[in-house]
Amino acid sequence: MGNTSKKLAAKCTLLTKDEQKYVAATFRAASKNSERIREEDLIVSGKVDAVSLEKFWGPQIDPRLAQYLTNFLFGSGQQKTATVEFNRFAELYVYNVRGTVEERMMVTYNCLGMDYNEDVELPFQLLKEYCESIVSTYIKIVKSSSSKRARTWIDKGFRATASHVQALGEAVAASVGGDTESPQHCTAQQLSKWLQSNILLKQVAELVYVNLYGINKRAGDESPTPLPPAAPSLLPGPDGLDPMPDYPAFIDMSHIVWINAHLPQQFQHKWRFLFSTHIHGESFSTMTGRIIEQGPSIIIIEDSSGYIFGGFAPAPWAFGPNFTGTDESFLFTCAPKMRIYPATNYNDHYQYMNHHTKTLPNGLLMGGQFHFGGIWVNAEPFGEGSSAESCSTYRGYRRLSKEPSFRIRSLEVWGVGDKPVIDKDEDERDLSVLDTNPEAKAILDMAGRTRHSEGIREPPPL
Repeated sequence: MGNTSKKLAAKCTLLTKDEQKYVAATFRAASKNSERIREEDLIVSGKVDAVSLEKFWGPQIDPRLAQYLTNFLFGSGQQKTATVEFNRFAELYVYNVRGTVEERMMVTYNCLGMDYNEDVELPFQLLKEYCESIVSTYIKIVKSSSSKRARTWIDKGFRATASHVQALGEAVAASVGGDTESPQHCTAQQLSKWLQSNILLKQVAELVYVNLYGINKRAGDESPTPLPPAAPSLLPGPDGLDPMPDYPAFIDMSHIVWINAHLPQQFQHKWRFLFSTHIHGESFSTMTGRIIEQGPSIIIIEDSSGYIFGGFAPAPWAFGPNFTGTDESFLFTCAPKMRIYPATNYNDHYQYMNHHTKTLPNGLLMGGQFHFGGIWVNAEPFGEGSSAESCSTYRGYRRLSKEPSFRIRSLEVWGVGDKPVIDKDEDERDLSVLDTNPEAKAILDMAGRTRHSEGIREPPPL
């Protein structure tokens, strides 16, 4: 780029060297002057109008977001201008990808057609539609992506329906009030706190603008329209679906993004398919056999009314009389609304599972007490469950299912993160059948029978 590169850097110091060429190329393509305008002309007097910009981004942007970005770039009302210069175009990218909270607040106000003013409250409905437009654009980018990760989910039947995408946008916006229910209006102070704490919104926005601005396009790709770069990172890699050509998916890609964003970061990169009632049958024994010792997992249930909900179990599932798990556990809903209920630390009743016991409940429980759990899945008969009206284990909890007792229409379990390595060779090398069955060993002792295997074991290695 030579001398013009220095002029570019001087005119827009917000951009890195790599970003300068990508953003400049996108600007040239959008202004339809890529072959006739020199780079120095682009920076000094290069302009692009709203019509060409909307057409340029049209294939992969929600029309509402195109309007919001037009508000930011060209202004609104009487202050609206016909063209935008390069610096303003670059600011929109930088502020959304790595801007300060104040810069992101200014973008939000400007996109919604307002000047940034701490005394002005934003109607929640406006903020909700703004979030929906960002989320919708992200999903469009995912669906057009050629990455194997995205294609596998889509090819296995995981859709991104408009109603679920809209619900994801609403869920992203709803936390601005600091509670699980959305407010009527939000103050500048609430907006500031929300922008600082809402990691999912920041991740989605960053992916959207990186794609819209064509950052990190493949070498040699001269197409004017920005293309998705690497795999959209909010989606986990699916593991274990390949053997099933017709997977009976009942959750949406929006649900996957919602759940995955709230998992501890070390588990977000991969979901491992473990169990589905549609594939493995309605059997508690089969389910437990497939999820025991599989590390952290998520259980997802659809009841007969179409409500979808579940929980994250941070500890491996195991049979036992006691609760297990940690305060990383949370419950969630996906339909009709998306909500997260984190641990309160009031008690540690995160996970319980038992089967074939006479004195303790047989089933799977997350949160609350026996018979009053956040999620209860009955062992016998399998297919019945319940969700209590209140659950002190999780903050802000509301009943997950439509009715307190429900019939299970679909249930699946996914391991998250890498599969745990369990080395059984050392532990099991010298075990006999009697070692694994202490009751049989005790019966032989009482009968005075000799255990011949005791005397023929090889001595352990030195």
